[in-house]
Amino acid sequence: MAMELDLIPRGTRAESNGDGAAFDISGSRTRTYICTLEIVEQIEQESLDVSVWGSADGEAWGTHPIIKLPQAFYRGEEQMVLDLTLRPEVKFIRARWELARWGRVAPIPMFVFALKAAEIPAMPRTPATPGTLTAQAK
Repeated sequence: MAMELDLIPRGTRAESNGDGAAFDISGSRTRTYICTLEIVEQIEQESLDVSVWGSADGEAWGTHPIIKLPQAFYRGEEQMVLDLTLRPEVKFIRARWELARWGRVAPIPMFVFALKAAEIPAMPRTPATPGTLTAQAK
């Protein structure tokens, strides 16, 4: 059965930076996920940066995220594929969010959002044959 992870639970209200819970993905068959960021509430003049981090032990998360979703400012959805097939050392993942606010209004940012990761079939890995060009590349 395909894994579905609520990296940031639906309806999470954030007014400061934070981290989601760690999820054990060692049982994943495909190690490939579609990550969906959904923003349902926000105020003006603010931004949200969401990233996914990986760990071999669930304790040490490194210094760089595995993926970083596009910076968001408004309500709506964004999707990005998280492909861990070439990262066998990653056994745990978690989300991190960072908020920023500017302007002359209330200084505290606020977003209500969620991040879901749904396991999908692995991406095909077809090596290019040397000396051949696609129609577009010609």
